[in-house]
Amino acid sequence: MVASLVIGILFLVLGLGLRYWINRRKFYRRDSMGAEGFSSYEKSVAIKFIERLGKWIAYAMIIFGLLSLWAYSHEKKEKKKHMTAVESTH
Repeated sequence: MVASLVIGILFLVLGLGLRYWINRRKFYRRDSMGAEGFSSYEKSVAIKFIERLGKWIAYAMIIFGLLSLWAYSHEKKEKKKHMTAVESTH
């Protein structure tokens, strides 16, 4: 039960951190006119592809983290419901 809480928080924080890091890199790559600066076409294509893939991984981590937190809250409610049912029978 506690494992889903820890995993949920961990994946949520890592996913949000990855999104922040990618967006920060993108921001600092821009010049005063707002255009991204790359040293070559190949680097531009490779970096944009890796960043796009990283964003999808970050989205997946965030969703998995939220689902783990939801599972934790669901397990907690079920355990509480079970405990009250056991107490009422005694």
